[in-house]
Amino acid sequence: MRLAGRDLVAIEDLDRPVIEELLDSARSLIPAAEGTAAPRTLEGKLVAMAFLEPSTRTRLSFEAAVQRLGGRCVTIADPAATSIRKGETLSDTIRMISSYSDALVLRHPNSGAARLAADLSDRPVINAGDGSHQHPTQTLTDLAAIREAHGTLSGLRIVVLGDLKYGRAVHSLIWALALFGNEIVLTSPPSLRLPESARHRLRALGARVQEEPELSRALAGADILYVTRIQRERFPDETEYRKVAGSYRIDRTTLDAVGPGLRVLHPLPRLGEIAPEVDRTPHALYFRQAFLGVPVRMALLQAILGEGG
Repeated sequence: MRLAGRDLVAIEDLDRPVIEELLDSARSLIPAAEGTAAPRTLEGKLVAMAFLEPSTRTRLSFEAAVQRLGGRCVTIADPAATSIRKGETLSDTIRMISSYSDALVLRHPNSGAARLAADLSDRPVINAGDGSHQHPTQTLTDLAAIREAHGTLSGLRIVVLGDLKYGRAVHSLIWALALFGNEIVLTSPPSLRLPESARHRLRALGARVQEEPELSRALAGADILYVTRIQRERFPDETEYRKVAGSYRIDRTTLDAVGPGLRVLHPLPRLGEIAPEVDRTPHALYFRQAFLGVPVRMALLQAILGEGG
């Protein structure tokens, strides 16, 4: 798969054939992710998890992925309990952790931290989210959910709703959706529009992108509604956050007019932007999406460290 020993810092590090191979591998690993098969492709491997920013799904799914493949983890889950609190630099932390492990999975609040880690480490580095930059393994998970729901990754109308300015999952996902030739509809509060740097990347791909501030119009004929929370922790000013908090909410009324095939995705956690009543509708796909993070990350780790590489 051409991934053996490689870093994954941004979704652009993967081309379309490699993404498709990873998703095929992830699909074949679903029984192992469910515990009904026990591959040992990471036996003898030790993966370091440096989560220097809070995480639930990403950290636990990476740890589950390593262990489902027979490997082991060492984890930093609270930077306050490390020498970072004493003032140790990120550079020194990365060099130290890399010397203990066969690969490093890094989450960090600063954009660009994953690239720095990849430059410093002599072990493969996987970006588990860096600031408002990117979250490539979330994108692979999102693509797996979309393909499972619709049987394809191409030719779909996909509405991306929410914080398009600070949402790193969105920045990775939109590029991948464009790579597969989908129609992308962007809906957000005016102050949270997609950054110009991301727009430039999309234009370079020849992507079909439109902005539609009215959600009901955006949803006409849509196959996927991808909802994100407003990234409160990334706002430089709390006052600016309060201006947009609660700007949108998906409930049963929102979905009354959509087609039966529309599926709602969300990288989670949600903070009120999807009403719990949506969970009981056939449109809700976000909990299945979260589960698929395990086989997807299994496939990636296997490709980088195991026999799949």
